[in-house]
Order: sequence, then structure tokens, then C-alpha cells
Amino acid sequence: MGAPVGTTTSQLPDSPSTQIFDRDQAEAYVAMICFKHGPPRLHGVELEWTLHHRNDPGRPLVANDVSLALGEHAPKTINPQSTHAPLSGGSLVTVEPGGQVEISPPPFVSPAALIAAASTDASELAGLLDTYGFVVGQHGIDSHRPPMRLLCLPRYDAMQSAFDRVGPQGVHMMCSTASMQVCLDAGEGEDVARRWRAAHALGPALVALFANSPEHGGHRTGWASSRLRATLGTCPPFTSPPAPTDDPAAQWARMAMEAPVICVRGDGPSWAAPPGLTFARWVSEPGSVGRHPTYDDLDYHLTTLFPPVRPKGYLEIRYLDMQAGSGWVTPFALLSALMARPSTVDRVLDLTESTAGRWLEAAREGMADPALRHTAAQIAQLGADSLDCLDFTSAQQAQVIDDLARRVGTSSSTRRWSA
Repeated sequence: MGAPVGTTTSQLPDSPSTQIFDRDQAEAYVAMICFKHGPPRLHGVELEWTLHHRNDPGRPLVANDVSLALGEHAPKTINPQSTHAPLSGGSLVTVEPGGQVEISPPPFVSPAALIAAASTDASELAGLLDTYGFVVGQHGIDSHRPPMRLLCLPRYDAMQSAFDRVGPQGVHMMCSTASMQVCLDAGEGEDVARRWRAAHALGPALVALFANSPEHGGHRTGWASSRLRATLGTCPPFTSPPAPTDDPAAQWARMAMEAPVICVRGDGPSWAAPPGLTFARWVSEPGSVGRHPTYDDLDYHLTTLFPPVRPKGYLEIRYLDMQAGSGWVTPFALLSALMARPSTVDRVLDLTESTAGRWLEAAREGMADPALRHTAAQIAQLGADSLDCLDFTSAQQAQVIDDLARRVGTSSSTRRWSA
């Protein structure tokens, strides 16, 4: 989603197996590949659901049953012999450690076209699962089962081992949570830092507005978004939102170097990293692993970082609970509209100034927090007024406006919700 500014062939590694000998070299590479500049054009979404037996939603899953239901669309992580064919709208299906299913359609310039493709694939996936007696969950965390790992692979063994040393939230994140992720271009020039700040500043108010995970494993948790609670607690401070900055690429690169290495891939069954190993330490003390890290190792390390917004050459906004049914359309459309124009981004930064740091309050209280409720109403109003700058159909706009009005507790016909 865009091309790196100032990239030259000499700045890229000769191959993924090229060794890294210098931290500055590694940081420059991370900054370059994670923040690719260009005018905002593309829109993406990833939709994840917990998976349940229709007649007994608390019953544990069996990997072979899930693989049979997905057929040729099953990922190789659950069926190594699968062709992993895309769904008809272009989405690939993935299966997460606890059996959650996820679809990732290709990005579209047109957000309306993306909604259509993702909706088609969500319906197709539901049909495949229904044939084998499965249904997808309606919440951002498994409301029926405690965390149970379905996939026993070296990556997930290493992740759980590392996260268990921190606390119980990591296994909850891995095995019980279901999020929706909105993917937008980072932007160009000075707009990148503003868009990065806005994507984070929106977080608490949007978490509150779309909190959808108050119950886990059959019990009320006392949190409006138990999913975000689990995510933030997985491996702090690296799963926490970063401090505001004018240079997000450099900040992210430093954080990646200082974050713990979760997996060291090899030929054996264990990929567990030595306790206390960071990527910076691996670069400076290769004897701790037995070899120098490579760019392929660095690329893989980046996939084990789970912040609220992850730069992947574009902005992957990860802090939203999955919604029931087609409810994901509203937060996708709202974020797309709020981030569409520089003037709207600037307005977002103004409206969210007082609540940009209220992440825990958002996860715990949701819209019961007065400050977050006020900000949420303001950004919902701004988003509703900005929908027509994109190509949403009139039906899509009406659906989004009605849903936003319901969430902020007013009438869609009023259209001045934040007064």
C-alpha cells in the first residue's frame, strides 16, 4: 500500500538471509519497510471471529473438524496438504491459535467495493462452517470457553511460553480474542506523523463506542472490552500505545529493537527464544543464540509485535472488538472517513485531545465513561458528516449513520449528536 520514499537498491538486503551486524542498520531497515509513504488510496480490513459448535458453543474444537469445514480454503497451519485457495471475493482464510477464523480480502481503492468483497467472503465462510455444524461468535472475546489452544505449532508454543512469563493475558489474547482490523495507507510527508497520531488518538473513544466483549468463558469480567484488556496486558509496554511523536518511523524502529524476541526459528520442535533476549541484544551478542540474526529473522520478529496500531508499510489499526453480523461495516466506514482528508485528521486531533490517553478507561468502562462518551459522540458526528467524501453507497451510509446514532444514544434524523 504505497512505496517507500527514498528507497534505493543499496539500502535493501541482498537476500532475506543477509546477516545483520549493526543495530543502526536494523533500525533503518525497520523504519523503511514499516512506513511506506504515498497518498492515501487503499483500504483494507481483516475480520476475525471466535468459532463454536452450533448446538454446544462451549464445546472444545477439534482441528481436523475445522479443517474439513474449510476444505480447500483451510490454511496450511491446520492442514499442511491444503491448497489454501482464496474465497470468491479474494480473501484468504487463516486460523488463529485458539481456533478463531479470520478473512483478509485484498485491499481496494474503493471502500464500498471492499465492503462488498468482505461481505461476500464472510457469507461464504459462514456457509462452509454451517455445513459442519459451526457458527462464528458475535463478540470480541470467547464468551463461552476459557482459552484453549487448538494449534500446537512451534510459533505458538514459543509465544505462549514467553507471554506466560508476563501473566495470564497473553494466552487469552492468543486463544480467545477476536478483533477487526482496519488497514489504511500511512500517507506522505508530514501527514504521516499526523495520521499516526490520529489513529492512536481515536483509539480510546472508538474502543468505547464499539466495545463488545464484556463476558469471557461464561463469566462477566467487569470490562466493556475484555479483548483490549487482554491485548494491552499481553506484553507491556510493547503491547501498549506509544507516546505521541513527530517521528513514528524512528520510534517504532527503536521499539522493535528493544522488544523481546519471542521466536527463534529452527529445524527443531522448539522455537523458544532465550529469556530476556531482545533483537538489539541478538545483534550485539549473537552468541546468545548461536548465530547472527538475518533480515528474515527481523521480518519475522515484527510479526510477533502486537501494539494497538501496527505499521506494516500501511497502518494496521488493531484495537477494535469484532462486531456481531455486519456490524463491522460501521467502524470500518467511520475510520475510513475520519482518516480520508488532512482537514478531517486535524479535526480528529482536536476532538480527541482530552481522551487520547484513556485506553484503560475505555476498555473498562466503555461508553459509561462520560469523557469518552462525549468524544465518541463528536467523532461519530464528524465521521457521519464525512462519509460522502468516499464512495459509500447511500444504503451503506444510511446503515452506518443509523448504527452510530444508536450507539451514541440519539436519533439518526437529528444528525447533530454532539451538541
